[in-house]
Amino acid sequence: MNFLELKNISERYLDLVNPTTPEKILTAGRVAGMKKDSRVIDFGCGYGEELILWVKEFGITGIGIDIRPAACERAREKIKVQGLENHIEIVCGNASEYKFEPQSYDIATCIGATFCWKGGFQDAVREMKRAIKPGGYLIVGEAYWLHSDVPVEFAQREQSITSERELLRMAHAEGLELIYVLHSSHDDWDHYESENLHGLSDWLDENPTQPAREEVIQHLHESQEEYLQFGREHFGWALYVLKPSV
Repeated sequence: MNFLELKNISERYLDLVNPTTPEKILTAGRVAGMKKDSRVIDFGCGYGEELILWVKEFGITGIGIDIRPAACERAREKIKVQGLENHIEIVCGNASEYKFEPQSYDIATCIGATFCWKGGFQDAVREMKRAIKPGGYLIVGEAYWLHSDVPVEFAQREQSITSERELLRMAHAEGLELIYVLHSSHDDWDHYESENLHGLSDWLDENPTQPAREEVIQHLHESQEEYLQFGREHFGWALYVLKPSV
């Protein structure tokens, strides 16, 4: 069972698959100037919840791309049930390979999925910038180190994570200005991690004879240990609203 299959199990109770809240997602949309008929492209859209929130609050139209068939199916079902098919399209595929028309969107977003690009955050914002019209915005959700005193073992395991200062440097290198930050709280992190543990635990209760059971148990235990030993103390996460420099 690969990592994405494990996420399909652990995220069963989550609509937003990052340590943030609907209120913060809506604030980011407001700051980015979302309004009726704004066009939004969401790279790594998960279950489409951000797009759904923005449609309901601002009346946007959007397209979301995600690599997981199970996530795309769940997103499409949610969109259908809520009668939003005319506002949101879900494309199943690798977000970094999606072919879009340059400068055709008002806002480009990638919330917790910059790993889709080989170069992570910097490659992501470079590509996202290509998608937006003049005067457009980016919304990026990204993890970062809370401080420099990270245990070597954990830092080596999470080599894609960097400091907020380095994220700002990369944004500036791509001709972008940071205009708003929405940091996640410990409560946001605890909710996200606990719901993942809850999903894994309930799957184990429901599948006592599944061949993949031992893999799921191992993932559950590793997730518990990593968060309580390292993640809660050393990880931060935030939504960053960016716009091209003048």
